[in-house]
Amino acid sequence: MSRATLGWIVLGWIGYALLPWYGLDGAASSIGDYFVGRSGLVHGLTGAWWLLPILLPLVMGLRPAFAGSRESDGTWLIASGLLGLGLVILQGFAIGMNGWTFEVLKVLFGEPGPTQDGIGYGATLTLTAFLIVLCHGFAARGWCRGDAFVTSSIGVVIALIIVFVFFPVSTILASAFADNDGNFAPAEFAAKFTDQSIWGLDCLTSNLRCGVAWNTLFLGVLVAFGTTALGLAFALIATRTAFRYKKLLRVMSVLPIITPPFVIGLALILLFGRSGALSAVLWDWFGIPRSRWIYGLPGIFIAQLLAFTPIAFLVLIGVVQGISPTLEEASQTLRAKSWTTFMTITLPLMRPGLANAFLLGFVESLADFGNPLVLGGNYEVLSTKIFFAVVGAQQDQGRAAVLSIILLAFTLGAFWLQHAWLGKKVYTTVTGKGDAGIPLPLPRRVAAASYLTAIPWALFTLVVYAIIVVGGFVRSMGRDYTPTLDHLLTAFRIENTEWGLHFSGSAWDSFFATVKVAALAAPLTAAVGLLTAYLLTRQRFSGQRAFEFGTLLSFAIPGTVVGVSYILAFNVPPIEITGTGFILVMCFVFRNMPVGVRAGIATLSQIDKSLDEASLTLGARSATTMRRVVLPLLRPAVVASLVYSFVRAMTAVSAVIFLVTAEYNMATTYIVGRVEAGEFGLAIAYSTVLILVMLLAIVMIQLAVGERRLGRRSAAANAAPVAVQAVP
Repeated sequence: MSRATLGWIVLGWIGYALLPWYGLDGAASSIGDYFVGRSGLVHGLTGAWWLLPILLPLVMGLRPAFAGSRESDGTWLIASGLLGLGLVILQGFAIGMNGWTFEVLKVLFGEPGPTQDGIGYGATLTLTAFLIVLCHGFAARGWCRGDAFVTSSIGVVIALIIVFVFFPVSTILASAFADNDGNFAPAEFAAKFTDQSIWGLDCLTSNLRCGVAWNTLFLGVLVAFGTTALGLAFALIATRTAFRYKKLLRVMSVLPIITPPFVIGLALILLFGRSGALSAVLWDWFGIPRSRWIYGLPGIFIAQLLAFTPIAFLVLIGVVQGISPTLEEASQTLRAKSWTTFMTITLPLMRPGLANAFLLGFVESLADFGNPLVLGGNYEVLSTKIFFAVVGAQQDQGRAAVLSIILLAFTLGAFWLQHAWLGKKVYTTVTGKGDAGIPLPLPRRVAAASYLTAIPWALFTLVVYAIIVVGGFVRSMGRDYTPTLDHLLTAFRIENTEWGLHFSGSAWDSFFATVKVAALAAPLTAAVGLLTAYLLTRQRFSGQRAFEFGTLLSFAIPGTVVGVSYILAFNVPPIEITGTGFILVMCFVFRNMPVGVRAGIATLSQIDKSLDEASLTLGARSATTMRRVVLPLLRPAVVASLVYSFVRAMTAVSAVIFLVTAEYNMATTYIVGRVEAGEFGLAIAYSTVLILVMLLAIVMIQLAVGERRLGRRSAAANAAPVAVQAVP
């Protein structure tokens, strides 16, 4: 038995015999009473008899330490892990706060039965130990070439996705097949699923509107194409041109992702609405009448392009950087023109990035509800219908679940199309071999198209943000443009008292809570997402496609549904975390993880597996190879994942609006409250502060992670030999 396996078995014993098995509520007279007196072993010996059988798998796990071969060790470890996991999970779900939870147990043992709280640190550590022991057992049996790190990573990621994605989502989706009394009712599901308001095509034959499903699908495809095209234009300019202001252009491309919800929609209304600044200019100067065109499909489309283009850019910039100039030079050596080289070499090698950027843009559009809520007008989409089904006067959880299933079906279809388009082709461009040169200049047509696409969009983004900044520092946007700091002081006032500095502004509590949660969620999101991408691209195991789709599940469902599902799943034993900061962190981690996964997959698709294999051949373990070889080459994906996860944790509203508490009142819920109260200036001033904080965080992340080094010559280094050759 390896030391690592023995260590995990010992941790399992510590969790069972020393740490508190249930929640940490209640006082203790001493440290020893607090820990040992509340452990699973003590609970089992003093009445909680259902905890005593857990001793058996703990003892079984020790057996290989004394005798046995590697193969028999694997069998014992697998048996110990499976039995331990099964016992802990079974007793956790069978006994709740009010007794037995299964009817068969009530019949067999009588009502109400024993009671217990949610699991605590001890139960969590013991469960984790059983899981790792099980994975080590599979490695001992030869799974994944006997690599315990790989099997453990797969096991941990699958377990986390089951607990924090499948379990809560299935809890609410199950209500799609139940009536108001909770009884199984497939007829009601069929009636709700086939409703005319969802699938109607009256817009093709009359002036009536199309069904909400078609509206959502059409908008998602438009946004996916638009964000991918804009993201590619920004990525090409940033990596393949000598544009003087490319750093400023990169900042402008990322700005929308750090904007709190509703603010972009509010800015567009302040710009293009009937009383908007630009509408007034067009009426005064050109006589163009004011209208409400911004409300509906055009407004949602523009707002989502602004919001989601940065995601495509973050995914694509690493992919564009990773394309080897050697391949392009080989094409031109064979006398291919620059346009032909770009279309036949460069663009096909970008396929993984383009496919993942398109998929993320499509899924983000489907799940977004903030922009459609502000700008939707008469253009209904699934996310807003789900929101009103959950929190509106209908309070029809079953209808919300049915609409969520349709969204999942659209996501699954896009996921399948992405795989079909990529096929089984190889897109490797980063190998262990030396690189022959620097990236070639873009063809004139491609460079011109990139400039004509990116620069006007960057200028438009600048105008939108000018409106946002102005709106937070004038008395009333559109009415009174007198400069003032009142909104900022109301939110972030600091007073110097005799006891020291007092943060008396109304926004400080939510600001500190938001930064704390985001700082915890960002590194966890990046770690889980990139580890998942590594497993999906570098390993082969049964159920891999289902595993990959599972990583997209919580991303595809609207945040309102995710928030409600977390409340339903984690408000009662065996997992009671509602009302804590931990539930917010976990919600953000698994809500935002897909961006890290897709960025990691797109980047890893370019990195030759021979680099990993060379490290393993030289005796390095998988964990060392991951840390020393793979991670340095994944720096663009690391930046994308960290930036996106931190920013989304700072700006998300739909998923957390049901999870916040008085202690953990997030910034976005504060902003939404101010918008609902009509205090637009205060909301925009707070948003401006958040934007500055997130810009600072992005710079710090860039500096901490650093740039990826591929050993390629720079343009300056390449110019020196040319100059020498020119001397007669």
